[in-house]
Amino acid sequence: MSSIVVVGSLNMDLVVRTLRLPRVGETVLGTSFDTIPGGKGANQAVAAARLGGQVAMVGRVGQDAYGRALVDNLQQNAVDVSRIVTDDSVPTGVALIAVGAGGENQIIVYPGANGRVTPGDVDAAASRLTPGSVLVAQFETPLATVTYALELARSRGAITVLNPAPAVSEIGPWIRHADYLVPNETEAATLTGLTIAGDADVRRAAQALRDMGARHVVITLGNRGAYWAGPDGEGHVPAFPVQAVDTTAAGDAFVGALAVALTEGLSLPDAVRFGCAAGAVAVTRFGAQPSLPTRSEVAALLQQ
Repeated sequence: MSSIVVVGSLNMDLVVRTLRLPRVGETVLGTSFDTIPGGKGANQAVAAARLGGQVAMVGRVGQDAYGRALVDNLQQNAVDVSRIVTDDSVPTGVALIAVGAGGENQIIVYPGANGRVTPGDVDAAASRLTPGSVLVAQFETPLATVTYALELARSRGAITVLNPAPAVSEIGPWIRHADYLVPNETEAATLTGLTIAGDADVRRAAQALRDMGARHVVITLGNRGAYWAGPDGEGHVPAFPVQAVDTTAAGDAFVGALAVALTEGLSLPDAVRFGCAAGAVAVTRFGAQPSLPTRSEVAALLQQ
């Protein structure tokens, strides 16, 4: 199996559950508190590894207890951590997450060491970027480093998957190097400047992103599944009906699964369906990385 290289963030998630999320200026009482390994990059790396991918992580942590815990957790999930740099000048990134009773969430992220990931860090993993391998990136590390990683992967024949989150309002050169651009509806709207209120708007946004340079676009739609578009056509994959308790890492489960499916040569519709199944399992459990499913769990849902 070809390898997956994830260039991205590692955060410790500080999670409070509450009966309802606060309005601006309001204080509400929480019902529980947990520290949970997270960060979009690390989440996607763990998601892919649990689904059978051979995954290496590129990123940075601080020289602190959170950083050590995050690296240890990746190792426990069979992710290669030899390219993770310990930075003694800034703390490990953290995410402050409030989760409501229905699984909805509010998140504030402090980048910390994630903001110091460099092209040189990416170069350290260049040997794993070979034809058929997959590079996965997001926007929780510097844009210049993300762009460099995508360009390097492309130059070495690897497939590139970009999850443009958190979204930026200006399109950069990175979009031309994205074989698969995977935003959610909000991110697609921010990137295109379009209002997305229905299926026709989703299609327009996907076409606009392809016109800007992305080869394939997959827009995740939450409990409506996902829409995909590329040179060979377009389509919609419905969501799997489940009872959501926490949506925190659903998108990361989807991206990790998509990366694994691409290394295995699945068609895009099948890869998107695999991603939808992984996301569906993830929302039924609390936490970011603890919610990410195994291959057998996703296979069982696909059989249903």
